[in-house]
Amino acid sequence: MEQASPALRTKPTRQRFDDRAVSEIIGYQLRRAQIQIFQEFMARFASFDMRPSEYSVMALIASNPGSKQIAIAEALGIKRANFVALINTLEARGLVERRQPANDRRSHALFLTSIGISLMEKLDAAQAEFEADCIARLGGTAERDQLMELLSRLTDQR
Repeated sequence: MEQASPALRTKPTRQRFDDRAVSEIIGYQLRRAQIQIFQEFMARFASFDMRPSEYSVMALIASNPGSKQIAIAEALGIKRANFVALINTLEARGLVERRQPANDRRSHALFLTSIGISLMEKLDAAQAEFEADCIARLGGTAERDQLMELLSRLTDQR
């Protein structure tokens, strides 16, 4: 029986994997960045048991107390059924309360409870620290402002 030549017994050389088929696509890079940021958010906010969507809802309620559910849902691009479930969760945790406006029996105005207000102070501090870290990774506030401007061009409705 013949033995294989030494050239055939060596391992093939590994070529660098070429990911340019996707890595140069804007949507792909945005999604990768979103996944990374969400993972970091989840790690930083784990002790608060807070997801990004919950924080966003609470932040908007804190800055717009008494807003209708539909206004907050639309601002965040959350479907009505999903938003109701989200508010139900926050309400069950004692962070948010619905109140019926006197002039509109069909809608609900949203407010943070005293527990929600207290938690928001801690969440805002954690978010400010996270934001500062992201800005530093971008290279500073000018780069953050540039990124925000570029992203707004993609999200603005035509």
